[in-house]
Amino acid sequence: MLNGNIINTNENPIPELINDDIYDLLTSRGLINEKSVRDYLIKKRFRDMRKSKMRASEAIDQLRAEYPYLQFDTIRKIVYQT
Repeated sequence: MLNGNIINTNENPIPELINDDIYDLLTSRGLINEKSVRDYLIKKRFRDMRKSKMRASEAIDQLRAEYPYLQFDTIRKIVYQT
């Protein structure tokens, strides 16, 4: 489940990392950790917002709107963990 929705196995949320066929194969075998994919996408989106000169707190608030089930501190931990 990403962004409040179930991942469509026909849609690869990380095409810059692996191709669609590999993603579908890994997903069908239960080898994709959806939480890790979600966290990767959150970090990527946060970096993009910061590059466009958005303040960190505003970026986190926007991410909270996109992921309403996550708390501010949870998103902060995701984006700042190494």
